[in-house]
Amino acid sequence: MQSKNKPFAGLHTFLILWSTQSFSELGSAMTTFALIVWSYQQHGSALVTALLSVCTYAPYVLLSIFAGALSDRWDKQRTMLVCDTLAALGTLATFALLHAGMLEIWHLYVLNALNGLMNTFQQPASDVAVSLLAPKAQYQRVGGLRSLSSSLITILSPALASALLGLFGIEAVFLFDLLTFAAAFLTLALRIRIPRPPVREDGQERLLAAVRSGLRFLRQHRGVLDLILFLAAINLTASVYNAALPAMLLSRPGGGETVFGLVNMCTGVANVVGSVLVSLAPAPKSRVRVICNSLLFAMSTENLLLALGRGAPVWCLGAVLGWLCIPLMNANMDVLLRSHIPVEMQGRVYAARNALQFFTIPVGYLLGGFLVDRVFEPFMSAQGLNSFFVSLLGSGKGTGAALLFLALSVEGVLTCLLFRKDPHLWALENRKS
Repeated sequence: MQSKNKPFAGLHTFLILWSTQSFSELGSAMTTFALIVWSYQQHGSALVTALLSVCTYAPYVLLSIFAGALSDRWDKQRTMLVCDTLAALGTLATFALLHAGMLEIWHLYVLNALNGLMNTFQQPASDVAVSLLAPKAQYQRVGGLRSLSSSLITILSPALASALLGLFGIEAVFLFDLLTFAAAFLTLALRIRIPRPPVREDGQERLLAAVRSGLRFLRQHRGVLDLILFLAAINLTASVYNAALPAMLLSRPGGGETVFGLVNMCTGVANVVGSVLVSLAPAPKSRVRVICNSLLFAMSTENLLLALGRGAPVWCLGAVLGWLCIPLMNANMDVLLRSHIPVEMQGRVYAARNALQFFTIPVGYLLGGFLVDRVFEPFMSAQGLNSFFVSLLGSGKGTGAALLFLALSVEGVLTCLLFRKDPHLWALENRKS
């Protein structure tokens, strides 16, 4: 049993990899933010800017399953180094085009597609590397630390990128990104050795056969498959939420850009606090119960408070309650997946998981925008002053998005209750994790 006096025992190599890779991810996130600002200033179009994200997600949706099968064959360390290098070369090319005054929006689409392609291969390799570097008893703490770094990047990247943009211009953001890449690359190349996973008997199987074996694993392990489908359903709800949030907070009385930023900051702070707590917490008796109850709490509080609130205090409270338990959910889900998927299969199974997750995200964004613009806003604008919905949510632009949040609170709770009754999920508890 792990000593309480040594909470990070056995994590020395992982901590080096995690900290340097997180530093590099911060630089990449800052570049992404700066390029979004640049594209909007150049074109003034939300659609043009949104396509930057579409180009990033497309490789995940189209290629993740194949990338995972290839990642299981390839050396994890070399895969991460090559992907980092190619992504950095894309950033360097963009910097050169910008410096020469030749940068156009289609260059950024190509860059984001390249970065998305590299992430498609790097993500499963990185996930497996974590399993190889961290003791099984530390999986929950590892999940908490990864969630913590992700939350900090979400909070810090806009602020740091804005500061560099204001003081030194966009070129400084590119240079910082390249500096963080160099630090992560040299550390991974010179200071870290990722052990090779066990070799499967069918390790030389053809690519399509490897893809089929990953899908076959999911069919044969319904608990793992249903856990992934649960997350895909939650991501669909979350992306509808993300599409509707600006429409509501920027339009309603008591809202505006400052309030929108404040609510997003509260989301990041709640994630950081939750990540710290889960990193220090002992293993729960039931990880499935923690996952279901965390999501049930988030879905039943945040969307309801966003819908019924009329100002920043209530909306910020909703953001805190909605996101405080998400790191707890993520860490316990990560433990279950790592414990039930053999390390030599994790690349292809994680890639299938990524394909499902990222497929629901663009669908949710499109669905959320459509529902706000074409269904809920017209419905609310047609209501009379004595209408039940007007008395509940108010009137004017943004109330349609508020009504959508009210619907999401019901839909999210029903989704959690449905999966909470899934016997295949509870069967995962039969194996110690």
